[in-house]
Amino acid sequence: MTETALWPAPLARHPLDATVAVPGSKSLSNRYLLLAALGTRPVRLEGLLRSRDTALMMAALRELGVSIDEDPDDPTIVTVTPPANGTFHGNVTIYCGLAGTVMRFVPALVLFADGPVHIDGDEQAYARPMKPVLDGLEQLGCAIEYQGRPGFLPCTVTPPRTLPAGHVTVKIDSSQSSQFISGLLLVASRLPGGMTLVHTGEKLPSMPHIRMTMEDVALAGGEITMPGHGRWKVAARPLNLPGELVVEPDLSNAAPFLGAALIAGGSVQVPRWPATTAQPGGLLPDMLRRMGATVIFGGLDWDKRGDCPAASAMLRVTGAGTIRALGTYDLSAAGEIAPSIAALCTLADGPSELTGIAHLRGHETDRLHALATEIERVGAHAHELPDGIAIEPVSRDMLHGAVMETYADHRMATFAAMLGLVIPHIEIVNIATTSKTLPDFVGMWTAMLQ
Repeated sequence: MTETALWPAPLARHPLDATVAVPGSKSLSNRYLLLAALGTRPVRLEGLLRSRDTALMMAALRELGVSIDEDPDDPTIVTVTPPANGTFHGNVTIYCGLAGTVMRFVPALVLFADGPVHIDGDEQAYARPMKPVLDGLEQLGCAIEYQGRPGFLPCTVTPPRTLPAGHVTVKIDSSQSSQFISGLLLVASRLPGGMTLVHTGEKLPSMPHIRMTMEDVALAGGEITMPGHGRWKVAARPLNLPGELVVEPDLSNAAPFLGAALIAGGSVQVPRWPATTAQPGGLLPDMLRRMGATVIFGGLDWDKRGDCPAASAMLRVTGAGTIRALGTYDLSAAGEIAPSIAALCTLADGPSELTGIAHLRGHETDRLHALATEIERVGAHAHELPDGIAIEPVSRDMLHGAVMETYADHRMATFAAMLGLVIPHIEIVNIATTSKTLPDFVGMWTAMLQ
């Protein structure tokens, strides 16, 4: 489907009873790819998400001299082999598209390259902040040359002639995205003396993503401690992921499907839900319960999930017929699911305020402005807050169809599809943008409704 085509969002004609197999986590897939590239031996990844973002990450790593071999029978299985001498290729161009994990993680690999690397992306990427991670690289000895606006793509990163010999302290303001912190933490183990990273801003978004990075580095043999809020100490360590690794399902991508059970009624279940996880989407079951859902994990009530012996199990969410408003709710720990939660709040039984998500203004689009605009477009009410969005629902019979914009943002597309379950005549611009993390969203969504 082309970017200009309108996709008619299908209505839910009956209560749902569906099983949705969610592809692998984008966040974990791209972290594992990068950490495998930093090692000294091949790593076999199973369950890798195959989407535009992971394709861009693999293409970037290949440009830098990393070998990535795909299983001919299963594209979700790849083997990553790092450069033989641990040095990445310089004098190449990396194309990031609109992938935050590529544009904020890959530049740090240039520390270990043998020449400058030019970094570019989609036109929309030119509005996504880059300065904090590039400031950090400058403090580590890189030279940064901007070809456009300072602090944004496109730019060229030139590695230092020699890496810092001793332990170095880097200070950046990561208020706009946790990816700036993660990008530096992922590579810091390979610095000869390690690194202390200090966040200088007042707010630190999406700590679960940073904890995920810390856990993944530890899985590769690294050591990151957090001696104080906004402060991380990274020991100098060789990094090697296990020789074989399975990627968890992307729990944030499950949000539209599980949320559909509350909107349309009935049940939606997702297999292989991890009992414990660092993914922000792991907070979703508790949020949905607060909004009126019944949640069952491995045949047990969600409150008793600790009695389930399995490391992962089926998660089943059943809608209760109405959606309870959240009131004022701090979403700072899981901002990436804010669009799905906003869709539920638009159809809830009272007003909600989603706070702690000011950093969403720097995502694929200004998500707070986009959400407020699209909620108003279908007849409900919303306005931006300094750090979030306030949503005032109206009765469902007052909502009306519209052509809904996606702003080249995959989560705005799935947000619109959720509203289209109960609002007739919703048409969505560029549903193909969902390929960023869900290559077959349309097929999965349609199958759920059958």
